[in-house]
Amino acid sequence: MDSPAGIGNAQQLLGQNKVNNVLCFFSDIRGILQSFTIPVSEFTEGDAFRDGIGFDGSSIRGFKGIHVSDMVWMPSPETARIIPWIDEGIHKSAIVFGNIHEAFGEKDGGRISDVDPRGHVAKKAVEMAESMGYTAIFGPEIEFFVFESLDPTQLHFDLWASPSGGKNDSWGAPRVVPKSPELRPGNTILRPKEAYFRAPPEDPTHNYRNEVAHNLTKMGVRVEYHHHEVATAGQVEINYRAMQAIECADAFYLYKFTARNIAQKFGWMATFMPKPVYLDNASGMHTHMSLWKGEPFSGENAFFDKDDEFGLSQTARYYIGGLLDHARAITAITCPTVNSYKRLVPGFEAPINVCWSPRNRSALIRVPMYFRGNKSARCEYRGCDPSCNPYLAFSVLLAAGLDGIKSKKEPAQALRHDVYEMSAEEKKKNNVEELPTTLRDALEALQSDEVIKKVLGSHIFDAFTELKRNDWNQYCLYITPWEYMKYIDY
Repeated sequence: MDSPAGIGNAQQLLGQNKVNNVLCFFSDIRGILQSFTIPVSEFTEGDAFRDGIGFDGSSIRGFKGIHVSDMVWMPSPETARIIPWIDEGIHKSAIVFGNIHEAFGEKDGGRISDVDPRGHVAKKAVEMAESMGYTAIFGPEIEFFVFESLDPTQLHFDLWASPSGGKNDSWGAPRVVPKSPELRPGNTILRPKEAYFRAPPEDPTHNYRNEVAHNLTKMGVRVEYHHHEVATAGQVEINYRAMQAIECADAFYLYKFTARNIAQKFGWMATFMPKPVYLDNASGMHTHMSLWKGEPFSGENAFFDKDDEFGLSQTARYYIGGLLDHARAITAITCPTVNSYKRLVPGFEAPINVCWSPRNRSALIRVPMYFRGNKSARCEYRGCDPSCNPYLAFSVLLAAGLDGIKSKKEPAQALRHDVYEMSAEEKKKNNVEELPTTLRDALEALQSDEVIKKVLGSHIFDAFTELKRNDWNQYCLYITPWEYMKYIDY
C-alpha cells in the first residue's frame, strides 16, 4: 500500500486541477488497456486511494473464473496525471494506474494477484534485477499507423495493390492518411517504403505528431523526437525518454491512449496492429535496455566498458547472450498476435535472424554506436511489436538477460555484415537461428522455456497460451480472400 505522502500529493493534484472524474487504468493479460471511471470525490474525500475499488475479475480476459470473480483495483497514487486535452467542466479527468489484488474479504486475501501483469509479473522481474544489484532501464521505439478510415465489415482484396489504397469511395480497407485533397497540397505522394523522415507537406502527420508529443509531455512522458516512418503515408514514430521498467510500461499505455484520442480529434484512427498494410513496412517496437548500479543515468552503467571495441562490458555481453538464448520463447510474448508474424519476414527491415551486431539493423540485437560512453551504452532488442503487453514484454526481456548474466552466457561472435544476404550455409556456420515464423511456433518455443515461464507465473502462462492458441485456431479455420483468388479454379 502506498504512503500517505504519495496519497496526499495525488489528492492535491486532483483538487488543484478541478478534476471531476478519475480513469482507473490497468491492463489485461493480452495487453489491452482496461479502464473504469470513478468520481474524483472517492479519491479526495473518500478512501479509494487506501482501500481500492472492487470489480468483476471474471469479465477481464484471462483473469478469473466467475466463482472467484471478486477482485480489487488498488491505485498507485504516484501515477496520477491530468488528461490535458479535455476542457474544464464536467469532463475534466485524470488517469491513475493501479495493481490488481485478490479480494480483501478472503481470509488470506489482499495480496497482489498473480493475474496482474503490472503488479505481479513486472514487479517480480524488477525485484529480480534489484536482488542482483541492478536497476533496469527500458526505452521502446513505438511505431504505429494513422488511417482516415477503416470498416472491418467491408474489407476488400486486390492482388495488385496494397489494401491501403484505391480510388473507389466504397473501398473498405484502411485508408492511408490523407486521402482528402484539402490535406494534400498539389500532387505530393509518399511511395511505399520511401516515407522515412519526409517533411511537410509530403508528410501529412506532422501537426498530429506535434499534438501527441505536446500532450504526452504535459502528462510527464518526456518526448525526445518524432518523425514519419518508412511505410507510406500514415506510419509514425514518437520516442520518449528511457525509464525504469514499470514506469516505462505505464508510459506505453499513456502513449497509446493519447495517440488514439488525438487521432480521433483529427477524424483519423490510430492502430498499433503490427502489419496493417500489404507489401509495405510494418510497425515494430525496438526496445533499448541497460542495467545501472546506483542512480540511472548518473551512476554506473553496468553495460559500459571504455576499453571494449564496442564499449560493452562483459555484463552486457552476458545479458545479450541470455536474450539470444531465450529469443524464440520471448517472441511469443513480444510478438503475440497472428498478424505479428506477417511483420517478421525478409525484406521489410524486421528481425528474423537470432544474432547480434553493432550498428546492424539486420540483426535481432543491435548495439547502437551513435555515441560512446557511460550514458549511451545499451542494447536494442528489435523483436518486439506494439501489439504486446509491455509489462510482460519488458519482464521476459529482463529475465532472459539476467539469466544470461547468472549463467555467464557468452554470445556468439557479433556479425558485422547484412545478415539478410547470408546463405543458409553461412548462417549455419555462424550458428544463426531464425525466430519463429508463426504464432503457433512461438507458443511451442515458449512451452519449453522454464526461465520465461517462471517469470510469467503459472496463471499468466496458462491463460496467455490458452488465449493465443484460440487465436491461432480461429485463424487457421478462417478462409481468406487470398485463398479464393489463389485456389478457386483448382
